[in-house]
Amino acid sequence: MAESFAFNIADKLLGKATSLLVDQVSLAAGVYADLEDLKDTLSAVKAVLLDAEEQQLNNHQLTDWLRKLKDCFYDAEDVLDEFGYDSLLRQVVNEGGSRRKVSHFFSTSNPLAFRFKMGSKIKGIREKLDKIAADADKFNLQQILGVPVAMPGPRREREKSYSFVRASDVIGRDGDKDKIIEFLMQSTDDDQENMSVLPLVGIGGLGKTTLAKLVYNDVKVVKHFTKRMWVCVSDEFDVTRLIKEIITSATHNRCDDLPIDELQLRLKDELNDNKFLLVLDDVWSKNRDKWLELKALVDVGAKGSKIIVTTRDKLVANVMGTHPMYELKGLSDEECLSVFIICAFKDGEDKRYPRLVRIGKDIVKKCQGLPLAVRTLGGLLYLKSDENDWVKVRDSECWQLEQKKDDILPALKLSYDDLSFDVKQCFALCSLFPKDFQFHNIELIHMWMGHGLIQPSQQKEEMEDIGNQYLDELLQISFFQDVEFNYEGLTFNFKMHDLVHDLALLVARPDYITLNFDCKLISTKVRHVSMPEVDWPKEEEEKVSRFFGKLNNNIRTISFPDIVGGPRSESFVGSCILRFKYIRVLDLQKSSFQALPNSICNLKLLRYLNLSRNRHIKRLPNSICKLHHLQTLVLERCVSLEELPRHIGTMMSLRLLIMRTQQIALSPHAHGEREVKVGRRCFNSLRFLGIDGCDSLESLMEGMGTFTALRTLIIVDCPRLSSLPKHLPALETLMIMDCESLDLGLGNGNEEKKDDIRGFGNLRILRLYKLPKLEILPRWLIQGPTSNTLHSLFIDNCDNFRALWEEEESPSLSSSVLPEGIDHLIALRQLKIQYCPRLSALPEKMGNLSALTHLTIEGCPELANRCKRGTGEYWNKIAHVPDLYISDYSDSDEESGPFLSKQLVERVKKWRNRAFSNFANRTV
Repeated sequence: MAESFAFNIADKLLGKATSLLVDQVSLAAGVYADLEDLKDTLSAVKAVLLDAEEQQLNNHQLTDWLRKLKDCFYDAEDVLDEFGYDSLLRQVVNEGGSRRKVSHFFSTSNPLAFRFKMGSKIKGIREKLDKIAADADKFNLQQILGVPVAMPGPRREREKSYSFVRASDVIGRDGDKDKIIEFLMQSTDDDQENMSVLPLVGIGGLGKTTLAKLVYNDVKVVKHFTKRMWVCVSDEFDVTRLIKEIITSATHNRCDDLPIDELQLRLKDELNDNKFLLVLDDVWSKNRDKWLELKALVDVGAKGSKIIVTTRDKLVANVMGTHPMYELKGLSDEECLSVFIICAFKDGEDKRYPRLVRIGKDIVKKCQGLPLAVRTLGGLLYLKSDENDWVKVRDSECWQLEQKKDDILPALKLSYDDLSFDVKQCFALCSLFPKDFQFHNIELIHMWMGHGLIQPSQQKEEMEDIGNQYLDELLQISFFQDVEFNYEGLTFNFKMHDLVHDLALLVARPDYITLNFDCKLISTKVRHVSMPEVDWPKEEEEKVSRFFGKLNNNIRTISFPDIVGGPRSESFVGSCILRFKYIRVLDLQKSSFQALPNSICNLKLLRYLNLSRNRHIKRLPNSICKLHHLQTLVLERCVSLEELPRHIGTMMSLRLLIMRTQQIALSPHAHGEREVKVGRRCFNSLRFLGIDGCDSLESLMEGMGTFTALRTLIIVDCPRLSSLPKHLPALETLMIMDCESLDLGLGNGNEEKKDDIRGFGNLRILRLYKLPKLEILPRWLIQGPTSNTLHSLFIDNCDNFRALWEEEESPSLSSSVLPEGIDHLIALRQLKIQYCPRLSALPEKMGNLSALTHLTIEGCPELANRCKRGTGEYWNKIAHVPDLYISDYSDSDEESGPFLSKQLVERVKKWRNRAFSNFANRTV
């Protein structure tokens, strides 16, 4: 079932070739003619690719032809991207003024020799492609023209309360949950056993993990056990890894670098004399010796300790269980239909479509009681009211295929086939991450961008927005699950079900693969490599060299997902640079080398570089600024990093920068040893800027030409930062946390100039946390253009915050201007104020906020008392708000405690303790 994705790649190549043909300056006459011919051949081949990809399932020769064709496409893309780099380089040179001034830093070497060399490559690829294309006649392929399948179709608008969240409401498992909890509460009568092991057995997609989570988080269970730990075991039963994961789950601290004897002592200390619950999720290994080794290490708890093991295999249950296995059954048809309706319809809309519900009954019967299958198909049909779409799913041939053990569920295959080509490619890339990996939406989207998998179809479309739409599609059909929101939905983490991960592995091969240094045979077709669980050898340089020798030179991805740790020496990166010049994504999280080689600039096609959590690196070479294709640079928690490269502002493709630095300023006008000087271009391609833990930073860059495209700015733990830039015209999201010196007034002193007030013209979400200097809302928020755009305002732990409006007229403005307040935020939909004890009043015109739908006031005792339902003096000001949560957080009884609207009860439970999780501690 491996996908070729040839049609999608051909479509992308045509776009790049057309762009280069328009940019004729970079092309010699002969190159232009060859590129025209290449474009013509691509167009002809693309016309038959849809038919070829459909027929390849039953024709091995056709599969081989598509493979050769795709390899040629990749080679062509490498050459076209090199031309694109040359074009970007010329733009930088032109913007830098005199060529003589910038030639030392932005050397173009010999442009004529470059174009001659590239022209020769284009010609060679054109001839190779012509030869492969000529073989298409052997297969009698039909041209399929005018079918816009390569691009996503029109998107169905969805409410913020996504169906994937509602689908997590578990139906039909209350009895199972009660029985398992009853077992957990039982004391152990057997004098020989302190600890009991309950295997929870069932086929894939049945809901074993979901049920175990319900039990794990039940209030009675939480109170009954002094420690609870959850570990995903998956395919390999590695005792050392499992010890580390158990300790991490118990302490919430990583212990990757400890030797095995210290790990065993730490484990014993954590569990000794504690009545604990341990969940070992998704166990496959039947190796009794390894299980007995782990069991002996954890069997030090108090009497009554319990282990739950989830597995598909009854043999595993027999090996590990001390209690008879609990065999989970499928849901009834009625229960399946309830789940299906929740996923396929908006609330109550199933009543409008009785014919669709009848077809839905037939569909859920084919799902054999599997909740995953039901949720997936419900999400697939969400908001589809055309009966033909439903009949197509019900009558699909997938249901007729013989199902063997561990085969991909027909429901998953149906949902996958319905995805656009672009989303299919993005989904395939997820196979590079291990099972149970916790994805982060922003990082995954930028990795997709790094591979060129997101292509705007309209000029004003932002790649990040398209990436969010792709994520939305995959969440809708439950290909992603276990969603955890951060910052009320600004970012979120999620996982893939094991069966969905199996599907990703199946469609991604042989291009995408996970490896370790001991792999002996590696396909020459591999282009994307992930190494999630690597034991770094003592002779790192020698072993890495041998390993790289097994890989194709055309590798595009090398990734170390955050499991164990990345490379320890600079030689690893140096070897990558020497061997893999076409690499697009280099993910070196948790590495420990001290310097990045100057030769990093040779990776001209690099778009994504992640150096986060390297605690040893001190500087980045200035040559990194020659990476004109680079879109993403992550330097999060690089605690030793002293400064950014001098010309980092000239990186014209950079869209995301997350940084930590010891500089005092990011300004061309600052004075100090560690200032950063930039040219005329100042980060004006940047969309996302995250600044974390910069203890010395006092100011950011200023000027009308700076940060002109910035949409998200997150600043965390910068104690000396005193001001923000005045002009951020594209900014949509601003989050500031733990900045004790920051004054949100943008002028000198307390004055705010009229020009400053206009500087934030598009702000939609503002979050302020632990800002001691914040006393009232700044005038630029209330009086400027932001008053028409801001829809979410969160203020938390600001001890000196005392008013939502100005108490007196500012002397810096005309006397005709009346005091203004929060009531001018006419677009405001969500207001959340927490732990601001000095805030005791609401403005008189609070009732003017007609768009306000969510209001939370918590930890503001005097204000909360004035807002009590029905009796408080401010009740009439807020009674129009549908969703309310008011609490002084000091009440102990239910009658005087917080009151909530019905719609908000469940949401508040999820918000607590998560509202302001530290940016630096977010899960990647």
